[in-house]
Amino acid sequence: MISTNEIKVGSAFVFEGSPFIVQKKLGQKGGRQGITVNLRVKNIVTGSTQDLGIDAGEKFQEVDLEEKAVKLSYIDGEDYHFMDAEYNDVILTKEDLGDNAGYLKPSESEGDDDDFELKVTYYEGKPVGVDLPIKVTRVIKYCEPGIKGDTSGKSLKPATLDTDIEVRVPLFCNTEDRIVIDTRDGSFVERAKDSK
Repeated sequence: MISTNEIKVGSAFVFEGSPFIVQKKLGQKGGRQGITVNLRVKNIVTGSTQDLGIDAGEKFQEVDLEEKAVKLSYIDGEDYHFMDAEYNDVILTKEDLGDNAGYLKPSESEGDDDDFELKVTYYEGKPVGVDLPIKVTRVIKYCEPGIKGDTSGKSLKPATLDTDIEVRVPLFCNTEDRIVIDTRDGSFVERAKDSK
């Protein structure tokens, strides 16, 4: 069983008799009836997507997914090509990956930060998504110039990463800084140790 607060992008569970995989966390709303967690999910069998609002305390049966370690080889338009240990080409679309696509970029050289191993999840022999490491390092492609002296990290500004997604970073961050991002919610963790 998996509870609502354990569900993340890439989690798979049974809802109303159908298997779903989470593509995006849309946030949560509180009210008199309690907290509702909003998710964008994809039906693994039919391929259709929908938005779900589920109660924070609910528990679901987990879908049994097989996992295989892979590395991202290249991106061709909307298709992401991964290679497993047996040199098989595994293809997932940007839609299959959901929010996880924003953390993936092919490596330019062996051993760089983009050369991390991840797991492709399979349902009944068909690839349906990826399971990313909790923390990945990305480069800020653009943000407003940093403010010297503001190291508290409490005030945030938008920054576009090298994968073209936007995240919120502290004011002291600059364009071309290497930062660590939490893939569960897209939050800034820290500046990468080798960053200026």
